Amino acid sequence: MADYKGKVVLLNFWATWCGPCRAEVPDLVELQKKYADQLQIIGLVVDDDDEDAIKKFVGEFSINYPVALATDALRLQYGGIPALPTSFLLDAEGRVVQKHEGLRDPVLYEVEIRSLLGLPIGNVKVETFEDTGQIFLTHADRANQLPGVDLSKLTPEQKAVALHKFNAEMCTCGCQYTLAQCRIWDRNCNVSKEATAKIVAELASPHSSREKPALPKPASAATPAVPAKPIAPEKPRR
Repeated sequence: MADYKGKVVLLNFWATWCGPCRAEVPDLVELQKKYADQLQIIGLVVDDDDEDAIKKFVGEFSINYPVALATDALRLQYGGIPALPTSFLLDAEGRVVQKHEGLRDPVLYEVEIRSLLGLPIGNVKVETFEDTGQIFLTHADRANQLPGVDLSKLTPEQKAVALHKFNAEMCTCGCQYTLAQCRIWDRNCNVSKEATAKIVAELASPHSSREKPALPKPASAATPAVPAKPIAPEKPRR
C-alpha cells in the first residue's frame, strides 16, 4: 500500500461468480477513470483461483485498475471477508476510514472519495470511522459491539463483564480464536454465536442482576452481500 500513499484507495473484495460484484464493476471502472490521478481502486478476488477466467473477466469488463488474488492472510487482515462484495476505503495516509458490504450506489462511493480528496460535495455529510474491534481481529479487545451479539439487555457493568469474557474465552469451533475474534471473523459460526449468547443470558438472569458484577481488569492486548466461503483457520497473531 506504500506505493499508493497520497492517493485515496478503494479495496474491493469480489469474485467473478458473485452477481452483485459483477454489477458494480462498471461503476468502479468509471470512478477510476474519473479520478485517475487521485484514486486507486484495487480489485481483490476471493474464492476464485481460475486465473484464465479472471483475465477473461477483466478483459470483457475493461477493468482499468489492478486485480489480484486475495490470499487467506490478506482476508484475515481485513476481518475474514465473510460477504461479497466488501469494500474498504483508505485515506491518503493509508488509514481505513470506511467499510461497505453488498452492492452500493456508486454515488455513495464518489461522495466519500471526493470528501477524502477535499473536493466539494455540497451539503452532504460523510461519516468515517476508527476501528474499535468490529472489523479487524487485532482490535477485537476494543470492541463494544460484536456481529450477532445482542448486549442491549445488559447493564453497563454486565456489558463490561461480557466483553471481557468474550476476549478471554476461546471458541471451540476449531478456529483457534477467542469468542470475540471468531464473531468478527465468521459471523455465521454457530459455536461462537451460542457461546456468546449463553454468556449474555447468564449475566442478564435475575440471579445475576442481584449481584452486581465487579469490573474486570482490561484484557490484554444496500443489496445484500453474498456469503464468501470460509477460509482455512490460522492461529492469529496477538
